[in-house]
Amino acid sequence: MKILVTGGAGFIGSHVVDTFLSAGHDVVVVDDLSTGRRENLNPKATFYQVDIRSPELTKVFGREKPDAVSHQAAKANVRESMEKPLLYADVNVLGSLNVLENCRKHGVKKVIYASTGGAVYGEPQYLPVDENHPINPLDPYGASKHHVEHYLHLYWLNYKIAYTALRYPNVYGPRQDPFGEAGVVAIFTNKMLKGEQAIINGSGEQERDFVYVGDIARANLLALDHGDNGIYNIGSGLGTNINTIFAELKQATGYKLPAVHGPAKLGEVFRIYLKADKARQELGWQPTVSLSEGLQKTVDSFRTWRQT
Repeated sequence: MKILVTGGAGFIGSHVVDTFLSAGHDVVVVDDLSTGRRENLNPKATFYQVDIRSPELTKVFGREKPDAVSHQAAKANVRESMEKPLLYADVNVLGSLNVLENCRKHGVKKVIYASTGGAVYGEPQYLPVDENHPINPLDPYGASKHHVEHYLHLYWLNYKIAYTALRYPNVYGPRQDPFGEAGVVAIFTNKMLKGEQAIINGSGEQERDFVYVGDIARANLLALDHGDNGIYNIGSGLGTNINTIFAELKQATGYKLPAVHGPAKLGEVFRIYLKADKARQELGWQPTVSLSEGLQKTVDSFRTWRQT
């Protein structure tokens, strides 16, 4: 199968590309390299440096004629979205519509969509959060990602383009940029390996659902053949607080400095973790990499990255 991966030079997208290629698929990558990196690109994939909002995207679809699209490209920084809501609507909503329109025009059979379980639900009314939980995002990022889920349904109803929406948790692992749209694991790991002060925002009692990026990539592979026209939480079902992440990474890196707390950040959910029973039953997915194992893999990869 030929699969076009948007954002395929990014942190998560590049792992998705690697997983598709390892499974024997033909992969085309579209990425504008605004946050993605050339060094993340798998040389076995065909690469186009194109913004998903650009009219040039039509030429890529016309030339490559993909069977499926894994749509990973997005602006994905909660704090930045509070400052630039128009940008997030432009890239995440209008950019996604451009992708869907090209899917319609060029006969794509299925779209796998990277949504967010960490930001669409807002502050949970109950835990763990399942897919039926009310949608009340606290930031423009979460709102923009959820908005596209409605368009996916519309394109299925009207044009029979199947979709699977995967609501990601807090994803971490190798290739996560510690300077850009970074998660706390990448930020802490980079600071600790450099011997610089890592700052915990707020009390550190905030809880997140951390899942290793390789497990996220495997969910995309499974979604090629399962879960048509469904929305799935991809999570561990467990909440881990930021103080615990700090302590685990401190041990893994040999970090010597104490924890220092700064102010809490606007627009962030305090506690969330996802119930993924539906993904286990219908996609055959569950996480396989434990938190301690995944954090060690991340630290090892950052050590290698810093030496190159």
